[in-house]
Amino acid sequence: MTAKEYNPFLSLDYQTALESLGEDYFDVVDAAVFPQKILRFRNDQLLQILGLPAEKVSDRHFTEAFGEFQGVRPFLALRYHGYQLGHYNPYLGDGRGFIYGQIRGGDGRLYDLGTKGSGTTPYSRNADGRLTLKGGVREVLAGEALFQLGVNTSRCLSLVETGESLWRGDEPSPTRAAVMVRFSHSHLRFGTFERLHYLQRPDLIERLLDHLIYYYYPELIGLEDAYPRFYAQLVTKVATLAAQWMAAGFCHGVLNTDNMSLTGESFDYGPYAFIPTYNPRFTAAYFDYGSLYSYGNQPRICYFNLEKLQIPLSMVIPISDLERGLAEFDECYENTYRQLMLQKLGFTQLSTAEGSELLAQTIQLLQESQIGYHQFFAELAQQFNYAWRSHPETILENSTITAGNLAIWRNIYQRCLQQLEIETIGDRLSTANPQTALLRPVIESVWDPIAQQDDWEPFYALLLRISQKQ
Repeated sequence: MTAKEYNPFLSLDYQTALESLGEDYFDVVDAAVFPQKILRFRNDQLLQILGLPAEKVSDRHFTEAFGEFQGVRPFLALRYHGYQLGHYNPYLGDGRGFIYGQIRGGDGRLYDLGTKGSGTTPYSRNADGRLTLKGGVREVLAGEALFQLGVNTSRCLSLVETGESLWRGDEPSPTRAAVMVRFSHSHLRFGTFERLHYLQRPDLIERLLDHLIYYYYPELIGLEDAYPRFYAQLVTKVATLAAQWMAAGFCHGVLNTDNMSLTGESFDYGPYAFIPTYNPRFTAAYFDYGSLYSYGNQPRICYFNLEKLQIPLSMVIPISDLERGLAEFDECYENTYRQLMLQKLGFTQLSTAEGSELLAQTIQLLQESQIGYHQFFAELAQQFNYAWRSHPETILENSTITAGNLAIWRNIYQRCLQQLEIETIGDRLSTANPQTALLRPVIESVWDPIAQQDDWEPFYALLLRISQKQ
């Protein structure tokens, strides 16, 4: 290869895990051809996982691989169905993306490079297969913010503006287009199994289970009860993910079964939102008229989706084994949520009774006062001082809270402080509660300069604050 031809992305050791499943699970597709390729975001942190030194990967390498789509073949558009807003839809599949390739990371785990906005596929359903630039910007921000908050999330490897104009009903149009590459462990979904049940193919369900266990649950290989153990582990992963969303104050917005990963990873960020105040009815998606996917409903919807997943799995796994697995959801969710929320309050070691009391009073204070959800925890980190341990009236004495059970909450919080080394509380508060919250006005504040002046500096500055937990 000459220097001009060399591209490190094209020299990676791409795996054939998905291809080995066979064409019952995907369609081979081509990428669209775009008039322009302008790199707007590159994730150098993810390059480390791929074993690529950032200084040896140029912007041109990104645009050639993920804008011109030179390199690996075939591109695989995955087939799946799903429950959307509670109703079964058999007309789904990757409609504007495909699996570009799969890589074994330096950590030994398998990763997908999956596109979004890369053109039409057999599942585009008369749509254009494109992604708006704003949608790409929002997904980059969501992945980075959630990662820093400790959520098990996909992230974006790259975002390339493509020079096309798109018409959308939910954005001022014409609007700019982009193609994104998502970096995640797997794009296989609950809906992948649901399609196989629809086709009445238990043989393909077994093959998919074997694939998942081999690549993503290797500790189960060779066990007689590997299939029910897989489901039980998935229940735990999803319950944990739901708790992570709730503690982060994050509303995914579109928890259809085709948007839920079989590795328990959060992905596919469309109309998401971080809650401004604690409100279980807060709904991110404008089209979710019944608030089915509201912030407070997320744990219940995750349980519902796991319950629906039992339908295809029961073709090869006894329903009694599946029910035993699902029975662990509530306890796992509640324990994880309590633990994560106590970490946001600065604690790691409280009794169950004390932790539950503090958490209940915190939620009541947040709900009654309607202080900003993220603002409350940011103020807790900013205002922390050692006097809190002996003088409860000094706890959040400069807070903007004007209503609710603040005095009661202070006394409970101070009582909990007395049980621990107070020197460690401040560090934990700062680590768990970044000062920058990715609220809708914050996203708009960086999008407006892009839309109006093509000014990307506020976007990059926001990403820096997020990465540094400022």
